[in-house]
Amino acid sequence: IGDIHKLFTVSEEDLQSITDIGPVVAKHISDFFSQSKHQKLIERLIKSGVHWPKIVKNTHQPLAGKTFVLTGTLQKYSRDEAGDILESLGAKVTNSVSKSTSYVVVGESPGTKLDKAKQLGVEVLDEEKFLKLLSKSGLHN
Repeated sequence: IGDIHKLFTVSEEDLQSITDIGPVVAKHISDFFSQSKHQKLIERLIKSGVHWPKIVKNTHQPLAGKTFVLTGTLQKYSRDEAGDILESLGAKVTNSVSKSTSYVVVGESPGTKLDKAKQLGVEVLDEEKFLKLLSKSGLHN
């Protein structure tokens, strides 16, 4: 959304396009922020010095449309850090391997997700290949 004021008029459909927001949560958010009493409260909070940072969405999304599953222990990043990096590049990160998974990133002791990836023919990236993919996608770490 990027700015709290946009929540006053955002559609439920737009809210549902955000990861992990479904129809029920979208309705609750929309109902809350569309009420004038809540809008006035937010304006009073802002005038009192409470501020929400404006979030600038990364328009560089080289991994948009790709779905990743992370498994095992990575050396350079925690799985949460790796997931955040992937999402910042436009990828979707899930916990289970399916036919729609683009890549499974495998660290040490990967477990059954590696087996499932092989069974479904999903491309598997070790940490070295994963880091190369991130580098090609514009991440310079």
